[in-house]
Amino acid sequence: MLAPTVTVTHTAALARFGHALSDPTRVGILLALREAPAYPSDLADTLGVSRQVMSNQLACLRGCGLVKATPDGRRSQYRLGDSHLAPALNELLQVVLVVEPECCDGEGCSCA
Repeated sequence: MLAPTVTVTHTAALARFGHALSDPTRVGILLALREAPAYPSDLADTLGVSRQVMSNQLACLRGCGLVKATPDGRRSQYRLGDSHLAPALNELLQVVLVVEPECCDGEGCSCA
């Protein structure tokens, strides 16, 4: 099977996805939404963050095209922005990495 052609659009999309995965709260949101759509207040409670933090993180994910909001009365319900995201996240959860402690300390990577 031939690998798909990679375009500038693909590269930009993966960069946005990487940015989303660089923050634990955004990762938590994406993992929660792969199970089912949710309201911001429920996501905030589940992830143990303030509603303001949740609002900011959802705005980031929405701007990156990774989540979509659907109005529901006075509230909005969020879901993943593309049907391919849930399987991609499931695959990423299967990846096992060996981390060198002197390089990556959980606060970021200092390898350069």
